[in-house]
Amino acid sequence: MSRYTIRIVFILVVCAVWAFVQFAAADEGDGKAPAAEAATPNADWNQWGGTAARNNTPVGHDIPSQWEIGDFDHRTGEWDSTGAKNVKWVARLGSQTYGNPVISGGKVFVGTNNSGGWLKRYAPDVDLGVLLAFDVKDGKFLWQHSSEKLPTGRVHDWPLQGICSAALVEGDRLWFVTSRGEVRCLDTEGFHDDENDGPFKGEAFTEKDEADVVWVFDMMKELGVEQHNMASCSLTSAGDLLLVCTSNGVDFEHNYIPAPEAASFIVMNKHTKDVLWTDASPGANILHGQWSSPAYAELGGVPQVIFGGGDGWLYSFAPEGDGKGNAKMLWKFDANPKDSKYSLNRATRNHIIGTPVVYDGRVYVAVGEDPEHGEGMGHLWCIDPTKRGDVSPELAFNSKDPNTPIPHKRIQAVVPEEGDLARANPNSAAIWHYSYVDRNGNGKPDFEETMHRTVGSVAIKDDILYIADFSGLFHCLDAKTGKVHWTYDMLSATWGSPLIVDGKVFIGDEDGDVAIFRHSADPKVAMKDEGGEATPFYGEINMGNSVYSTPIVAGNVLYIANRTHLFAIQQDKE
Repeated sequence: MSRYTIRIVFILVVCAVWAFVQFAAADEGDGKAPAAEAATPNADWNQWGGTAARNNTPVGHDIPSQWEIGDFDHRTGEWDSTGAKNVKWVARLGSQTYGNPVISGGKVFVGTNNSGGWLKRYAPDVDLGVLLAFDVKDGKFLWQHSSEKLPTGRVHDWPLQGICSAALVEGDRLWFVTSRGEVRCLDTEGFHDDENDGPFKGEAFTEKDEADVVWVFDMMKELGVEQHNMASCSLTSAGDLLLVCTSNGVDFEHNYIPAPEAASFIVMNKHTKDVLWTDASPGANILHGQWSSPAYAELGGVPQVIFGGGDGWLYSFAPEGDGKGNAKMLWKFDANPKDSKYSLNRATRNHIIGTPVVYDGRVYVAVGEDPEHGEGMGHLWCIDPTKRGDVSPELAFNSKDPNTPIPHKRIQAVVPEEGDLARANPNSAAIWHYSYVDRNGNGKPDFEETMHRTVGSVAIKDDILYIADFSGLFHCLDAKTGKVHWTYDMLSATWGSPLIVDGKVFIGDEDGDVAIFRHSADPKVAMKDEGGEATPFYGEINMGNSVYSTPIVAGNVLYIANRTHLFAIQQDKE
């Protein structure tokens, strides 16, 4: 070997050792938290959760952990940037905002109500469900889609709730569910391209600030759906297929299901609006409403559409159906204990409002209830989606025929007084379950040891899972085992879901606080000790109004909507 070759080998070895040391140091960080991602930041976040897997873990760099929102004119809602820090722009929304922002093609789309008064033809006191489009660069208003209230009133279309779900955007097409129970396809350019895209050409107003509707599908009219209080579904897609939960529910008095045979889940062609198949599985067992959103993934080598039912069951279907307009069910999972019981204000049986999330070949879902009906015990599940049939943790039987499972009952699946009993299901797909863990060993479920009802979803990265419940607890668990790492009390109801990005975790609450943690399973890293009390590592920042939505990141900008405004948060340039 020549001296030159020896020298080259020596240099390569030194470089390799140096690189290993640097990698080890970066991986270890300061021995406290996982290293931040180095991948290319995503420019868009085009649907709830960013992808059909629904895991809210975008890639972003230099995402601020500190900002100041500035001041607002309480009469007009106008933003005064004096004193603001790390805020790129602010856009006025309505008076109540539940629809999550999505980002695509240089535009921001968010659902709210009409109190912002963007269109001259509707005074701000005219109640509408609206979808707003803004320019991602400066928050300039572009156009509004307006959904007038249903004449049946709050039984179907609750006052001031507006558009309560997120849109799906692909290219120059946007799909969303209106407050009137319609699936609508819009042109993302509106009428700024001086074209009226079709086949729908019936817009009465075609000014630049109006939405350009491509097609409309009325689920109440076409499918006989009776939505309860509102329609809410953040759509997703699988190729040309559009996946939709219909919001079919109970009557206004909560006494019966007006349309038990109407579809709860549908799959449409997103271009033609043709309905390929429908399923009404919850049927007469719907507990209240059906406001979950679907997920989609290939699991165990099989494409699966996953829906959360209003009966508290999670359903998986083959996306193509049976080819005859019917669903092809792969598995179903009862997410409640068989002896749990449903009632309006003291239920132990709950339905599914949060969106199921897919991570590393597993499905994660938690149960919840309409927040108006109070707090209560919840359940978080990790599910193996490769099994088939009824994969619930338990099966229900009756003593008269203890070998044949009995059909599901709406109020209580197992009623001991009627001779019913529950037995473990040998075909169960439950990998782990979190309801409460007696961490202090006192033999009872203390408040901070309990998973309560939730309307949110999990977010998972590096096998670390986060979820907020409606009682205000923020939980951190091991995604593989269900081990509880830590909990934090937000001291306020939490409606949204977590965001994991740039080595940080963000979660908002009803008091308007956004808590920011370091992304870590170690509570001493995720939080800090101030006067003997655990606090988020980066603290809490108040947004000036309730935060019902979920923070997202696109193009290295953090977007947070409170009830009345949308904030684009970005590190100020020095």
